[in-house]
Amino acid sequence: MSSIFTNAGGAAAATTAAPAYTRALLDLLGNQNPLDVLGVQTAEIARLTRDMTEEELRRPEASGKWSVLQVLDHLTDAEMVSGARIRFVVAEDNPTILAYDQDRWAAGLRYGAGDLKSLLSELAAFRSRTLRLLRDLTPAELERVGQHSERGPESVGHMMKLMAAHDLVHRRQIARIRGAFGKPA
Repeated sequence: MSSIFTNAGGAAAATTAAPAYTRALLDLLGNQNPLDVLGVQTAEIARLTRDMTEEELRRPEASGKWSVLQVLDHLTDAEMVSGARIRFVVAEDNPTILAYDQDRWAAGLRYGAGDLKSLLSELAAFRSRTLRLLRDLTPAELERVGQHSERGPESVGHMMKLMAAHDLVHRRQIARIRGAFGKPA
């Protein structure tokens, strides 16, 4: 089953799907405080993976889907990319925010080859650094804008909301994978 949150059609379809994807993310976040959502990501991922076996962590929920470890690789890379994007927008005038094809990254960067402990540690370190920056930004800095190559103008505040919603999407995904193994979230 496909959803707006899958990369159906790959990067070529991303620009066309961007408005619906953005709206779906913002709808998922609702009125939650993005910093609160971002702040619990590491603990939530640790909770969701705490009793999963190595086999469960490595096995996709279905053919063509990602395993939990692949999701964690994606989240860690997404954290690095989002953190860099925010830094560019805060420090430069109207920079280009480059898009990337998550499926190409997953294949080319060998998502799923790592271990849970290392991935959680990496994600926690990058998230901690990003949160420190976000919490220190002024209202004017949150309004600074860059030009996303697929979605157009995006402010730092908007990017922060998208990051938080992205977290929620992948928490649901990991919970769904747990469920495929008969483990409640």
